Amino acid sequence: MSEPATLRFRPAVAADVPAIVALVESAYRGDSGRRGWTTESDLLGGQRTDAADVSVRLDQPYSVILLAERDGVLLACCHIERQGDSGYFGLFAVDPLQQGGGLGKAVMAEAERIVRDAWDCRAMHMTTIVQRAELIAFYERRGYRRTGEFQPFPYGDERFGIPRRDDLRFEVLRKELA
Repeated sequence: MSEPATLRFRPAVAADVPAIVALVESAYRGDSGRRGWTTESDLLGGQRTDAADVSVRLDQPYSVILLAERDGVLLACCHIERQGDSGYFGLFAVDPLQQGGGLGKAVMAEAERIVRDAWDCRAMHMTTIVQRAELIAFYERRGYRRTGEFQPFPYGDERFGIPRRDDLRFEVLRKELA
């Protein structure tokens, strides 16, 4: 019996952009997203990201798109960015067929390790659509807390999707890093 392949983390490069866009779209939009539990298809139509958005993130200082691969296959990603003494966590996607097996937890732990140990940040923060109660609960189980700070949804900017309702907004979640 062979050993299971080890999960490998690495920073994304420009050649990874199409695969990152495909992964994020599959996790959040359309019918493929409905195979997992992270879909936003009931809240938003249209795209979740595009090549230009991903490419910009690759070119910023203290900004990394972290990839999780097994046997060379992209399974998950996230974007981390240093913002002062805190890291920002976003663009988090796990292949819908791989969700529920601990992969997301592993990606978050690696992102937090980088932000804490390599960038010397004391906290990680993120924004989540407030209507995503199950996702907020997932983050709370990972040690993030709701701050009560809200940000408006960018209505009218289809780069972030086409809203299916008029009450969307983001809440900032934060975790202190030991």
